[in-house]
Amino acid sequence: MPDLRITRSLTVPDAALEESFIAASGPGGQNVNKVATAVQLRLHTARVPGLSERVMTNLRALAGRRMNEEGVLLLVSREHRTQERNREAARARLEALLREAAAPPPPVRRPTRPTKGSQERRLTEKGVRSGIKRNRGRIRDE
Repeated sequence: MPDLRITRSLTVPDAALEESFIAASGPGGQNVNKVATAVQLRLHTARVPGLSERVMTNLRALAGRRMNEEGVLLLVSREHRTQERNREAARARLEALLREAAAPPPPVRRPTRPTKGSQERRLTEKGVRSGIKRNRGRIRDE
């Protein structure tokens, strides 16, 4: 299989991936009992050159329990009847996961100050509202 190209700077070499086929449950009829069609795709993150610390941190957070302490990510695909379609599905999920982990962080919001006019409008409205609520109270004889 060819290397997986995630971004311009991140490519997963085929040597970092390990595939094994296991017996699957689900669709397939008798075929499912005879042929190992489910795919276990392992990504050894230590073997991926150019995997930055930020991407690795994001990947750990996204993967959750699918990644162990050694940095091996395990994806299992068993939704199709053939090995080839399960292999493609597992690789597609891996690619999507890595793309999401490699996405740039959202821009940081720069705090702004309210304008003088908006502050005055807010205080005026507060005064009006205060007057309305004050007039709802009990009427006293003076």
